[in-house]
Amino acid sequence: MKNYIVALLFSALASVANAEMIKVASPYSVSETLDRLSEVVADAGATVFARVEHAKGAQSIGETLDPMALLIFGNPQLGTPALQADPLAGVVLPTRVMAYQDAEGQVWLVYEDPTKMLAEFDIPTDAPVIAALTGALAGLTAKAVAE
Repeated sequence: MKNYIVALLFSALASVANAEMIKVASPYSVSETLDRLSEVVADAGATVFARVEHAKGAQSIGETLDPMALLIFGNPQLGTPALQADPLAGVVLPTRVMAYQDAEGQVWLVYEDPTKMLAEFDIPTDAPVIAALTGALAGLTAKAVAE
């Protein structure tokens, strides 16, 4: 019974954690999806700081992962107000969006909901920066996966 309760608790926590993530389906491969997102980000005037190839990292140690990679990017016009409100927000900024392929072969872009991402910091949930980040991420990811 104790194991069942622990499993139920972990399942509930996983559901809460997933609820904080926003997923956008992509018709493209992981690599092409992130290439497209990089292009869209640059066209919007933001800077791509890094691309982390998780699957290639696994290969480097003789392991395998389904295709997945992370894009780290930002725009000082959007991020600076959050950092002015609470410098500790720099722990979660710049923004990160991951592309991955699930077990069924579907590719997804996924990112943390800015409201949840910044909730731990001294930034009100109705702050303009949260609406700006939410709109920017929704627009950038939608444009990247458009056919």
